[in-house]
Amino acid sequence: MMTPHRPPSSQPGPQKTAMTTPSPTARKQDSGSIAETIRTVAYAVVIAFLVRTFAFEPFNIPSGSMIPTLLVGDYLFVSKYSYGYSRHTVAFGYPLFDGRVLDAEPERGDVVVFKLPRDDRTDYIKRIIGLPGDRIQVINGILHINGKPVGLERVEDYVVQDRFGRERLIPQYRETLPDGRSHLILKETSRGPFNNTDVYRVPDGHYFAMGDNRDNSLDSRVPSEVGFVPKENLVGRAEILFFSLADGTHFWEVWRWPWDIRFSRLFSGVE
Repeated sequence: MMTPHRPPSSQPGPQKTAMTTPSPTARKQDSGSIAETIRTVAYAVVIAFLVRTFAFEPFNIPSGSMIPTLLVGDYLFVSKYSYGYSRHTVAFGYPLFDGRVLDAEPERGDVVVFKLPRDDRTDYIKRIIGLPGDRIQVINGILHINGKPVGLERVEDYVVQDRFGRERLIPQYRETLPDGRSHLILKETSRGPFNNTDVYRVPDGHYFAMGDNRDNSLDSRVPSEVGFVPKENLVGRAEILFFSLADGTHFWEVWRWPWDIRFSRLFSGVE
C-alpha cells in the first residue's frame, strides 16, 4: 500500500518563524506617534503653567486659623488676576519679573493668599483688615480701625467636635467692617496679647491681615512671624470652594469620600 505524499508545510516538527524588518513607513509612523505624544505633554505643561499663572490656582486649607470661613480640609480656587501679577503669582514660583503688572488694590475684607514675608515661600491665607495708611488696634478683643471699633454682633455658637467626638461650643460673632462688609469670626476671650495690641500703622504698599479664628491665628498682629504684608507678596483672592473633606481625611483616601465629603460646602463662594 502506498503512503500518500504530504506537502512540506504539513509535515510535523518544529516550525520556524521568519524575522521581518519594519518597513520605513512603519518606522516613520512610530516616530510620528512619539513626537505627537511629546507635543501633547508639552502643550499640557504650557497650558497648566498659563492657567496657574494668569487665571486660577488650587489651594487646600491645612489649619484652622480661618474658621468659620474656611475649614481644615477645604479646597479652593484663588484668582490670580484679581490684584495683578508679580513674581509670586507665577506658577511654580519662577521669578520672571519684579514688582507688579496690571496692579489692582485689594479691598478691605478680601480673603487672600500671600507669601509669608519672612521667607517669601510659605503660602498663608488670611483676611485683609488694614489698608495702607490705616491704624489698626485690638482692644479687649474688639478690632479698632482708625480709632473706631468695628461692629460686632453675637450670633449662634459655633459647634466643633474634639478628637473623642465630644461637642464644644465656641462664641461666634458677625464682624462688620467700616465699608459695610461683614463676616463671621470666632472669639473665646478678650484677654491676652492677641486681644490687646499696640497700634499698628500700615505702611504704604502693605496690608494688615488677620485670621477669622481670632484667638488661634498667627497673623499681622505678630510682627516677628508675619507682620505687614507687602503688595508684591499677594498671590490672589480666594474665590470658590470646589471640594471639602472632613478634618483628618486625606485627598487620596477615596474610599472615605462618601462619608467624609462636606457636600454642603461644595461650590460655595468665599465671603
